[in-house]
Amino acid sequence: MKAFSFFALGVVFALGLGISGMTQPLKVLGFLDVAGAWDPALMFVMVGAIAVTFIGYRLVLKRPSPLLGARFEIPTRRSIDGQLIAGGALFGLGWGMAGFCPGPAIVALAGGSVEVALFVLAMFVGFIAKDLAIKTRPSVESNAAANG
Repeated sequence: MKAFSFFALGVVFALGLGISGMTQPLKVLGFLDVAGAWDPALMFVMVGAIAVTFIGYRLVLKRPSPLLGARFEIPTRRSIDGQLIAGGALFGLGWGMAGFCPGPAIVALAGGSVEVALFVLAMFVGFIAKDLAIKTRPSVESNAAANG
């Protein structure tokens, strides 16, 4: 049942991305072009998503536990560090240059475009490179102990 619900939610998410135009890079780039031919459609998509999330979280978190899980998994980390800033900057650069972010890019793969496939391939190479960089980077704790 859990796998089916994940699949169903993925289908709803993909349909929403397709209907909203988020799988069309020119639509996204039109939104980012505030000095030129600005297209405000994406703003309405964002406002709608924020409203649904705002209301949904309040309704769901009134329950003692999720329907298909033992407990809610809500992030608790609130710090802003270099890794978060660098990740946000890379995400923004990629989104602004290509007009895609990960979800819409994966959905757009269904269109069979070579350009989209190359973007998704590069995206996954970036995911792997980030993981390798974190694994090979000495942690703050080990640096403190070494410099002790």
